[in-house]
Amino acid sequence: MKQLNKYRNKNILVLGLGKSGFAVSNLLLKLGAKLTLNDRADLNDNQQAQQLAQKGVHIIGGYHPLELLAQEQFDYLVKNPGIPYDNPLVKKAQELQIPIITEPEVALSVSDAPYVCITGSNGKTTTVMLTQQILERHLSDSGHHAYAVGNIGKPISEVVDHVTKDDVLVVEMSSFQLLGVTDLDPKIAAIIDIYDNVHLDYHKTFANYVAAKLNVTKTQSSEHYLIANYDQKEIFAQEQQITKAKIQTFSEKDSQADYFIADGYLQSKTGKIMPISEMRLPGIHNQQNALVAIAIANLLGASNSDICSVLKTFTGAKHRLQYVTTLAGRKVYNDSKSTNIEAASVAIPSFDQPEILIAGGLDRGFSFDALVPLLKKHVKAVVLYGETRYLLADAARKAGIKQIEIEDTLQVAVPKAYELSSVGDVLLFSPACASWDQFKTFEERGDCFIKLIEDLKTN
Repeated sequence: MKQLNKYRNKNILVLGLGKSGFAVSNLLLKLGAKLTLNDRADLNDNQQAQQLAQKGVHIIGGYHPLELLAQEQFDYLVKNPGIPYDNPLVKKAQELQIPIITEPEVALSVSDAPYVCITGSNGKTTTVMLTQQILERHLSDSGHHAYAVGNIGKPISEVVDHVTKDDVLVVEMSSFQLLGVTDLDPKIAAIIDIYDNVHLDYHKTFANYVAAKLNVTKTQSSEHYLIANYDQKEIFAQEQQITKAKIQTFSEKDSQADYFIADGYLQSKTGKIMPISEMRLPGIHNQQNALVAIAIANLLGASNSDICSVLKTFTGAKHRLQYVTTLAGRKVYNDSKSTNIEAASVAIPSFDQPEILIAGGLDRGFSFDALVPLLKKHVKAVVLYGETRYLLADAARKAGIKQIEIEDTLQVAVPKAYELSSVGDVLLFSPACASWDQFKTFEERGDCFIKLIEDLKTN
């Protein structure tokens, strides 16, 4: 780990505990910073807060005190990515011109290992996992490793103190994290896709959302690379304007791109890589994710043998169109990470078999009319639950679906969906909504779905 003096003896406020807040606090202590940690939750019985207090961190829990910024002169505010910029304490820090950053910027600035940053509206986690597994296979003979970190659930700060210059960090970056970086120079950055109506409750406008995503390449240097989606022409034009990096492109259909799909193969300009039929992951979107992983892996020296070996065996990230089981002739998929309409729009056309769709969740005020053509083409029955169940039912009726079941909870919806299915069908859980009406996280929701399927197997 690089021993930078940037944070030594600096007075730093860490806003928000959680995984990343705890990890970055420990990292900043190793870098010689003086820390105050604030979280609106009561931290009196929090073990992580107690551990930090024993190391000399000033802990303030239960509220965000505006007077704190007047009482102490902070050099930096390290903000949990989920805390919005209209939070009163954050706004006050901005007024006082205190630099506001997030955990990735701190952690990556001290990493000895080169790093790759992957972002996008959909497919980030799958692409990060594919890339990490390919690179891990590539590095295995040398005894070095590739680490999947960041928004995937493992803070970068947890690994940077032991990675070496011969390892690689494969970093998933959310728009929330990217909004808080000012000096990011990944060896390779990749933007899988950018769609509207994603996190607009946080970013307020699509332009703000795009600007946050483009931060992944904004400060890249000219010797590094950006992997760009050739099919999203307007976004691609903005990427070309903002980046200094060398660009490599991928496309689902256009052979003018550096990596593309044609004649049933994943291909590059230098030739065919592997047949799509040999991939374990279903759906055109996963073929797109594979192209991004291939582009990154090639730039870092991985062979086609490394690439094909992983793509032939990788069955998906948990909660991202994850194959769960085959239940009495019905294939079951858990896509709990489908927290928006765009994600569901990717999942629904992934199968050739008739689908029983389970969907629903938090009502963010959106219409689901965009799903109507996909429902009409792929779905034979829907089981809907949660706050959006009636809105989704309206879309299903417009699609001409005859079997529409409306339930209150996922616990009732899953067995009902199985009752409606037949041998050869796909049972697809792709909620198209955030989980927060009934679950704390999409992970908790997905685990609940898997448990309900397991219960069906034993009954």
